[in-house]
Amino acid sequence: MENDKEPSEETKERWIKDPNNWIWGIFYYNPEDKRIFPPKKIKEFGWTTNFANPNSVFVLLAIMAVLITLGRYLN
Repeated sequence: MENDKEPSEETKERWIKDPNNWIWGIFYYNPEDKRIFPPKKIKEFGWTTNFANPNSVFVLLAIMAVLITLGRYLN
């Protein structure tokens, strides 16, 4: 049975600080974290994509597709 409870803030903070959840120190990859855009290591720098979450990758690709389409349309 899968645990559907929201993780505590302490758990979320531990995930972000764990170097094993960062590929090459810049790509966040944590299958336990279900957030689409978790904060970066330094929260003031914004958010990152959780590449272990397929929804997160889909949203990132959709945003990129919209931006590319707009860029080509406006030129």
